[in-house]
Amino acid sequence: MAVAHDGETLAWYDREAKVYASRRTAGLSPHLEIFLGRLKPGAGILELGCGGGQDAEVMIAAGFDVTPTDGSAGLAAEAERRLGRAVRLMRFEELDETGRYDAVWANACLLHAPEAALPDILGRIWRALKSGGLFFASFKGGDGGDRDVFGRYYNFPSREGLEAAYAAAGSWSDLSMTEAPGGGYDGLPRNWILCFAVKGR
Repeated sequence: MAVAHDGETLAWYDREAKVYASRRTAGLSPHLEIFLGRLKPGAGILELGCGGGQDAEVMIAAGFDVTPTDGSAGLAAEAERRLGRAVRLMRFEELDETGRYDAVWANACLLHAPEAALPDILGRIWRALKSGGLFFASFKGGDGGDRDVFGRYYNFPSREGLEAAYAAAGSWSDLSMTEAPGGGYDGLPRNWILCFAVKGR
């Protein structure tokens, strides 16, 4: 199994889990609202990179069947405390399910995966979705991998690079990418790429 995570990045999240997980309260972001609005009541959602569990908390409260996961043991523990339920410790390359989920929510997490591993990771997500399943992911755009001031790795993809990675992963009946200014934990302004995709039937 190819390595699809950065050890230094995961170690940072383990060390900083308590502070990082408490940085924001749970709330319905515009992107999450759009995502949930496209799903049937009670839909099964796999969340990758759940962090402190804020988005999972919103989705669970809205009645969805959520499977929260994170690659950091420290963050998974913080999310468990918030949610009062188990959080699966899973790295991206360990996703190995077929046709199980109605949707996958991967907000600001796949941006830490090595660039070369993205097609395989997206392919694993494609396989884990049911036919017609919805997938959301967000990335900090750029021109290639680099580390931030904390030493965390980011793939900083271009829109064209992402389009190629999605195309290599599987057949999508719909794929939309929008770009918007935003920030991050490091306080620096970034151009974000927001991706909604639907698995082909």
